[in-house]
Amino acid sequence: MLNPKMEMELNKQINEELYSAYLYQSMAAYFAASNLKGFAKWMDVQASEEVKHARKFYDFIIDRMGKVVLEAIEKPPVEWDSPLAAMEAAFKHEQHVTGRIHFLVDLAREVKDKSAEVMLDWFVMEQVEEEASVDEYVQMLKMFGDKPQGIMMVNHEMGERGED
Repeated sequence: MLNPKMEMELNKQINEELYSAYLYQSMAAYFAASNLKGFAKWMDVQASEEVKHARKFYDFIIDRMGKVVLEAIEKPPVEWDSPLAAMEAAFKHEQHVTGRIHFLVDLAREVKDKSAEVMLDWFVMEQVEEEASVDEYVQMLKMFGDKPQGIMMVNHEMGERGED
């Protein structure tokens, strides 16, 4: 059985992960409308990955005989000032998610829920990867500034991302 507080916070995390998917899908649409199809593909793949993350929490709650409670998902932004601004927003969002995961780990320890702690270990390492991946593109875009050639090079590289 899940501790009630742990169950409530895991349900909140489902919403966080689904919001992440919404955010990245919104970014994909922004990039597609800007004719940056590589950025759009990368964000499409990222959105799909976030749905999978939500499903991991969903399945964990069910497996622990808890109750999944789905709440409304906040509307994400639809415009950014530049590709760099969008990627910086994505990085900031990943840092927020990392904070949420660390909070959940601390809560699992507090309520002595070893299975939740073990499940969350995967997310701790996933967030290291998520932040590093987004930050790599933020740093590239900062290096290139507004130069169209640099943006197109990053666009091409991001378009090479396969399904995770």
